[in-house]
Amino acid sequence: MWRSLGLALALCLLPYGGAESQGQSSACYKAPEWYIGDQNPMLNSEGKVTVVALLQASCYLCLLQASRLEDLRIKLESQGYFNISYIVVNHQGSPSQLKHSHLKKQVSEHIAVYRQEEDGIDVWTLLNGNKDDFLIYDRCGRLVYHLGLPYSFLTFPYVEEAIKIAYCEERCGNCNL
Repeated sequence: MWRSLGLALALCLLPYGGAESQGQSSACYKAPEWYIGDQNPMLNSEGKVTVVALLQASCYLCLLQASRLEDLRIKLESQGYFNISYIVVNHQGSPSQLKHSHLKKQVSEHIAVYRQEEDGIDVWTLLNGNKDDFLIYDRCGRLVYHLGLPYSFLTFPYVEEAIKIAYCEERCGNCNL
């Protein structure tokens, strides 16, 4: 019980996850509309809690994070947390593009892995994110948490707890979905 209370307190004390840049917070606002090619990954996310992971295929730690994200997905489903959408966005740089298939192999077909176009708009920049960031959206598509290092390491419980909070609570107010 004390562990859960401590985690909840730590998440509350983080300034919306600890990865926000200085300036106005984007918590509880809808994500900016973003595309990879002609696909809008967030289009069908309404009604679901959505987890967006910004991972770099050329980074060993990110590949490990991807495999742990799959483990987390399975764990949450076994605990009754269904209707969660998982999205991984690979880095836009050439080294990551060349190793994109390695990133995709770390997860099941239940986790969408997107390859950014090298000459397209950088989704990471658009989302104000960095390598290893996790963005957690509620059922209405509003940002609940933006977790950065070290809080985004999946060996720690912060991402899991943030997903559960987005799933069970209405941190950003009422959501009709």
